[in-house]
Amino acid sequence: MRRVMAGVQEPPRAEERPRRELRTEFAFELPRGYVDDAGGTHTTGSMRLATARDELVPLRDDRVRENPPYLTVVLLARVVTRLGDITDVHAGIIENLFAADLAFLQDLYRRVNSEGHTRAGVECPQCGHGFAVDVAGGANGHGGRLGES
Repeated sequence: MRRVMAGVQEPPRAEERPRRELRTEFAFELPRGYVDDAGGTHTTGSMRLATARDELVPLRDDRVRENPPYLTVVLLARVVTRLGDITDVHAGIIENLFAADLAFLQDLYRRVNSEGHTRAGVECPQCGHGFAVDVAGGANGHGGRLGES
């Protein structure tokens, strides 16, 4: 039985609240794409949510200790689970991404780990209408990259 005090009802108990499914994997499409040694281009991929361990372990990496900006490379190599048909994504692959793709992945990492989603609010420059776009690109099977038809 719930108590109602001064017209205010208690919040629902944890077992009564609807459970929301936690999304831990995010598909993406790179602006340029990773070019492998055979000349193949890999543009789609997936990134998982980072754990505390993902953020702590690279701090003990000698490459990061010698060059702190290298933290980005090591961290992304831990959380990018697939790049095209490559499932063994390591620091060497992240090092060879184009700068635009590295910046894209850094932004995606920040969005999914801080905000929990890949949507961003934008405004049409012509009419001023505001709407949301998925900055992960067309990897969800619903069209191309931002700015493409």
